[in-house]
Formats: sequence, structure tokens, C-alpha cells
Amino acid sequence: MTKKDLLDKKSMEFLEKYLNNASPTGYEWEGQKLWMEYLKPYVDEFITDTYGSAVGVINPKAKFKVVIEGHADEISWYVNYISDEGLIYVIRNGGSDHQIAPSKRVNIHTKNGIVKGVFGWPAIHTRNKEKEEPPKLENITIDVGCTTKTEVDELGVHVGCVITYPDEFFVLNDNKFVCRALDNRIGGFMIAQVARLLKENKKKLPFGLYITNSVQEEIGLRGAQMITQRIKPNVAIVTDVTHDTTTPMINKKINGYAKIGEGPVISYAPAVQNKLRELLIDTAVEKDIPFQRNASSSMTGTDTDAFAYSNGGVASALISLPLRYMHTTVEMVHKDDVENVIKLIYESILNIKDGDTFSYFE
Repeated sequence: MTKKDLLDKKSMEFLEKYLNNASPTGYEWEGQKLWMEYLKPYVDEFITDTYGSAVGVINPKAKFKVVIEGHADEISWYVNYISDEGLIYVIRNGGSDHQIAPSKRVNIHTKNGIVKGVFGWPAIHTRNKEKEEPPKLENITIDVGCTTKTEVDELGVHVGCVITYPDEFFVLNDNKFVCRALDNRIGGFMIAQVARLLKENKKKLPFGLYITNSVQEEIGLRGAQMITQRIKPNVAIVTDVTHDTTTPMINKKINGYAKIGEGPVISYAPAVQNKLRELLIDTAVEKDIPFQRNASSSMTGTDTDAFAYSNGGVASALISLPLRYMHTTVEMVHKDDVENVIKLIYESILNIKDGDTFSYFE
């Protein structure tokens, strides 16, 4: 298995197309279709559910079931109110950051197609320099070039339309991937690469592998809560992003230490089953995969929590990809970390045995 296998031309073309496609929470299906099309040659069948989670299955008849999981949705906004002057006020769909909104371009998704707009902001000349008002939900508005509510209505924009940023994928300095929504469609990409490696390296697993791309993580792990009841797995290895804490204004004493380029982050938390976590660490050491550690306190805040506490308890662990500038339009990850997360999941799966309970009492 070489780096060429992990991020070759075919996989990078898919990654760029997949990231550039809008997939806001509650509207993930077009992205899921792209993901399933890429994954199709590497799995035996698919499972989908009512809200759009998608699962590629290898060895579907096996009784013992292992999940590898990422989530497919990105943060966004909803149209909440349209003023008589034709300005649009918003509410969050997930953890959208009001402070980065001013001067950003947006796509408003309507039945008539995309309507372009901008988050406006008063010019510096007109603001009170002694007491500047910060951006907040009450004062950020989208301008679509209309002067009346009627004009906005005629464009097909109404309360409930979802709004995304159009910022697309690019590479910085040859090894940094930048895009909105790396959180966490990069996770869906990485687990798909694991399935591809298993197929191309002709690995036969003694259990069923469920490559799971869940929806609605950004508003409370909802997709994972639903799909785990459908799959009823024995083991779950979840991948998500975590904060690079080496940029300005982040307190390492509170947020811990992680840095892009230094490897996957393995989490410690009550939801993380200790023996499964140690299997990940042992695998990383055995295969010379660099890794970092993170303590997540009472919860991980990821789909790990949903899998761990489902179905009477599922042995679950979390492998995170360090990321800068989370929930902005310039989220950034290191190419080497992407490769090493793929490697760690792939090699860890090969170290799981059919029927492993990871029980403390055996």
C-alpha cells in the first residue's frame, strides 16, 4: 500500500467533486449519491434510510458487524425572515459562525435553482469607531439585489430555504487541503478509501464491514442515532475532525494540543471503549503511523457517542483528523494526516477478529 494508492488522480478528482457539492444538514442526498457512485465498485450492497444516511456493506451476510463511519452534512443557514426592504435574516442550521458571515457570498437553494446573495456589512467609514457593534444574528443580513420583499418572493426565496457558502476546494503549498465542509465530508472520503484499499489489495474480512456515511451530525448526531439501530453493529470506528490548537487565540491548557501534519488524533473519553482504543494505538505503533492523543471529557461531541450508547452498548472508538479554522469557509487539513487516517483505519480493521467483544471480563 503506497501513498499513490491513497490519493491518486482518481481519488483526488472524487474528493474535489464531493467537497464542492453542497450538502447542508437535512439536504445531503445529492452528495450521498456522489459518494455511493464512487464506493459502488468496492462494496457488495448498499443500505439507505429515510433521512439519507448511506452505508456500503462488505460481507452483508456475516453476523459480526464492524462500522467505520463519517458524517456527510455541512453547516448552513436557513432563511428566517424577509424584511419589507428585501433583506434576508437567517438562523443557523448547525454551528454556523455569525462572525465570519459579513462580506461572504452565499447560495440560496430554491426550487427554481440557486439564487446568489451576499452577507452585507456597513462600511468602516459609517461605523462607530469607539464602540463598534460585532456581527450577530440580529444584524447580519443577506442582500440578493432586491429592494422589496415582493422581489425576493419572485426569485423563489422564502422562509425555510437553506443557504450555503460556495467556497470550493483548493490546495495550499502542495500539501494543505482547504475547503468549506471538510468537516466532515473528508471523513466520508477517507472511509471510502479504506473500502477501495480492501478491494484492490484483495483482503478478505471475517466479518461484515459497514462503511457508513451518516447525515445530520451537525445538529445532534441524529443520523448516526438512526442508522446504528438499523445496522446493530458490534464495533464502530468513527472518524471526524478535531481542532488544530496551534493557531492564535486558542488556549492549549483548555483545548489540549493537536497540530496538522503530526498524525491522526486518538481520543480518550467515556464513550471510547478502552480496549478498542488500545487496538488502534497498538496498530499505529506496529505500522509506524504517527498519532496524537486527545482527552474529550464527558463526551466526544461526535457520532462516536451515538454509536457507543446504542443497542445496549457498542464498542466504539474515535480517530480524528486535525483541522484548522473549523466551521469557517477555509477549513484546512494536511495531506499526510488524511493519508495516515486512512492507513490507521485500514490496518486496524485488519487487526479485528470475528467475534471480538473487547470485554474487560474475559
